[in-house]
Amino acid sequence: MRDKYKIGTSTPLSANGEHNRTIGILSLGCPRNLVDSENILGRLSLKGYSFVDIDKADIALVNTCAFIEEAKTESIAAILDLIDLKRKGKIKKIVVYGCLTQRYKDKLQKELPEVDAFVGKISLNHSLKAWRLTPKHYAYVKICEGCINNCSYCIIPKIKGKFASLDIDSILTKIKRFDKNKVSEVNIIGQDITGYGLDLYASARLPELLKNIIKKTKNIGWIRLLYLYPSRINDKLLELIKDEPRICKYIDLPLQHINDRILRLMRRNTTKKDILRLIDKIRKKIPNAVIRTSLIVGFPSETDKEFRELLDFIEEVRFERLGAFIYSREEGTMAYSLKGQIPAQMKRERFNTLMLQQQRISEGVNKKFLKAAIDVLIDEPSSCAQGLGEKEEGSYLGRSQYDAPEVDGLVYVDSKKTLKPGDFVRVEITDTLEYDLVGKV
Repeated sequence: MRDKYKIGTSTPLSANGEHNRTIGILSLGCPRNLVDSENILGRLSLKGYSFVDIDKADIALVNTCAFIEEAKTESIAAILDLIDLKRKGKIKKIVVYGCLTQRYKDKLQKELPEVDAFVGKISLNHSLKAWRLTPKHYAYVKICEGCINNCSYCIIPKIKGKFASLDIDSILTKIKRFDKNKVSEVNIIGQDITGYGLDLYASARLPELLKNIIKKTKNIGWIRLLYLYPSRINDKLLELIKDEPRICKYIDLPLQHINDRILRLMRRNTTKKDILRLIDKIRKKIPNAVIRTSLIVGFPSETDKEFRELLDFIEEVRFERLGAFIYSREEGTMAYSLKGQIPAQMKRERFNTLMLQQQRISEGVNKKFLKAAIDVLIDEPSSCAQGLGEKEEGSYLGRSQYDAPEVDGLVYVDSKKTLKPGDFVRVEITDTLEYDLVGKV
């Protein structure tokens, strides 16, 4: 699971000298949820609310995730923690937003009467006065909501509803505001951003949107694309990524599996041959690109032989970045009723085997950076011993263009001059770890 995001600020006084109503928020799940939380705060700020730490607020909001079982468990635990605070008199009201509510509202209302309100979907186009829950130097911009792929294991289409794109002008308004504030990195997100525009313009318009962003901005250093559906990655998009220096050479390519039978059961609309051909095209067209993928282990009826095929595929391709999920059986999905559900222990064993293999591959991939000079975006001051002990003067945590916030590796940077979050620096890599790099300015 991704990190939780909290908001905490001082409470302003109203015109009559009294404190405004105060709100604290906890945002769970992915960056798309984080954008929704920023939307909520933007709207509430326009209504005169002020924001404090969640355990000091009059009203506590939690924006939930319900994508897989682990996410649902985390969301329920967070709600129960807030109910405990309410019973102790530390908060007055609880509002639960997001995917969990959208999926289980009636059941939640019955079983959690202490919650004062349950709110489901949040509109895509949020207030211009949106709050930021990310650090000041990077931001997420959600350009579309929902998904048009209908994969058999995924509940997102039923939670989010019909696929919807935000119009180009509205997106540019948001991004120009980030550019004016000199945000160093903008991450373009959505369940499937390669489908952007299909509903509004009757054709996919991601390359056109990116060209507009590049033309209309000058201060944003990196533009990162997150969640590219394999079958809609075309030559026009790859050429743009290759030729535009500000677009990160980072291809986020969720593949989920490689065996043709499993891909058909997943309703992925692609084949092993298609996937290998696409990867080969990316490698040849953009030699300096890294490919990040996500995979599912333990899908119903996955055999040992099919799992070994997946391991062989990973070994052959040697993905620079890779994440894996244990298949989560979600009611309401087509895969829920498939025969051959895999025992939990076997799914966990397969997950561990795959991740140990990828750890070794990642360590080898990172060694290629040794003695190279790369651009690094500084995120924050570091501590000695890779996050342990007291702060060490002149030590910082940063990321290369090959690492997305929160999910990928870090670069530990040593600098004789003082740096601040959002700075871009040229770093010589002096050591490599399994997932991270070490270097000096």
